[in-house]
Amino acid sequence: MSTHAQRIQEKAFERRWLILVVLCVSLLVIVLDNSILNVALPTIQKDLDATSSQLQWIVDAYTLVFAGLLLTAGSLGDRYGRRGALQAGFALFGIGSVASALATSSGQLIATRAFMGIGGALIMPATLSIITNLFPANERGKAIGAWAGVAGLGGALGPLTGGFLVEHFYWGSVFLVNIPIVIFGLLAGFFVIPTSRDPHAAKLDPLGAVLSIAGLTGLLYAIIEAPAKGWGSSQIIVPGSVGIVLLLLFVWWERRTDHPMLDVRFFKKPRFTAASASITLVFFAMFGSLFLLTQYFQYVLGYSPLETGIRMLPWAAAMMVVSPLSAKVVERIGTKITVATGLGLVTAGLLSMTQLQVDTSYSNIFWRLMLMATGMGLTMAPATDSVMGSLPLFKAGVGSAVNDTTRQVGGALGVAVVGSVLASTYGDKIASFFAGTPVPPQAVDAARNSIGAIPQVAKGLADNGLGDVAAQLQATANAAFVEAAHWGVAVAALATGLGVLVALVFLPATARAEDREEQLAEYVEEHADEFDVASPGPAVPEPASEL
Repeated sequence: MSTHAQRIQEKAFERRWLILVVLCVSLLVIVLDNSILNVALPTIQKDLDATSSQLQWIVDAYTLVFAGLLLTAGSLGDRYGRRGALQAGFALFGIGSVASALATSSGQLIATRAFMGIGGALIMPATLSIITNLFPANERGKAIGAWAGVAGLGGALGPLTGGFLVEHFYWGSVFLVNIPIVIFGLLAGFFVIPTSRDPHAAKLDPLGAVLSIAGLTGLLYAIIEAPAKGWGSSQIIVPGSVGIVLLLLFVWWERRTDHPMLDVRFFKKPRFTAASASITLVFFAMFGSLFLLTQYFQYVLGYSPLETGIRMLPWAAAMMVVSPLSAKVVERIGTKITVATGLGLVTAGLLSMTQLQVDTSYSNIFWRLMLMATGMGLTMAPATDSVMGSLPLFKAGVGSAVNDTTRQVGGALGVAVVGSVLASTYGDKIASFFAGTPVPPQAVDAARNSIGAIPQVAKGLADNGLGDVAAQLQATANAAFVEAAHWGVAVAALATGLGVLVALVFLPATARAEDREEQLAEYVEEHADEFDVASPGPAVPEPASEL
């Protein structure tokens, strides 16, 4: 390393906590976007006349593109510079936010949300890889804990901010609020964050990126559209099967190519695999349950968007508080027990949600939310630190992208699977209610597709002389939605319950101090020709960050 580069690196180390603040604000815009949107979904459904499956796509279009591009974006950041990737991500995210605010149909909003996913994919791995390279091992856990805590802050601010904006302005304002954060991130990133890259970054893997996105799209399409088209329909079986085949091809290609987007050898490490699985399952539960709860609060309990946001605030605040403290818990009882306990609390909270009724008081919901939030806070930071700590520092960008991909894939699957369970159960209950009545098929379909359409359908029935049916419809729909939500959270609980077993069986109790040395030796041995050495010996590669 040159004297100039070393001086820049030393300066970056001195201001590492300031850089962490900027990186956490960068992360905030990603998390804020998802949590804001959840509260706005009922209003979007009404204003854009969206079906339940379209609502799922509005959420999942973003997470799908985000997840599919994260590994490629992480590699781009490693190869060409992480600060540049961060800045480009902000620019694209800002453009997508404005376009989403101006959308006039569900289809347009789905497309613009997908575009925002490109920006998000560039931003998120850059933040975590810079943290991993900037902070020494003894401080990295605290830094990642703060990073995870900001994710909780975004979850806290999102529902409250979204509820306020939707109630006082219009639903598009939940996207426009991103713009000030984007501007701050662009300016602060340019002046505060030094550029860094992996001097030995591998070639890009465009085929791997295409296979992963296409495979996930096919699979999620089948899951989301199945309630409307039928699980046995060829319109579901064909894209679902194609998606699974493409994902298998993706794994085969990643094992075959000499420059994989995702080095599947990482998964030979129990610590890496178990931690990745834990993150995937906890985000599956979080995204899926939030998709249900925001609709339950507004449609069934009758809260306004702002009232819903206020009632979700303690849940997100608890996560924000617990996440940074989880590092101290790990010091006392180890990673395995901390993560398993966290997943166990999430599972207990989800199972308790199966007791919710159409008239449950908020005080009786509050403690259930706290159980889930505490468990999620205990799980996220230690599992994230395990993912990053199980890989060489030279692969910080790709490691960060793998971590973020597990989050987004878990979240996308959570919305798709839990949302489909909700839609299937709710739709069947509504169809049974209308059986034998003279209600027009169009009205039945509208009521089946969305609980948000019930007031309008009931009014139409009353105007056409079907007052008796109309009078019973809202109560029936509320009861059907609650029963469907019970099944949805039960599926999420099954996932996190599996996560408890994975953590207990495969996650090491604690990280071993010699892990980094072993990773360095392995890396040098595999790349001996690049360093002009025959074995690890005393030679070491260039530092992970060229600053």
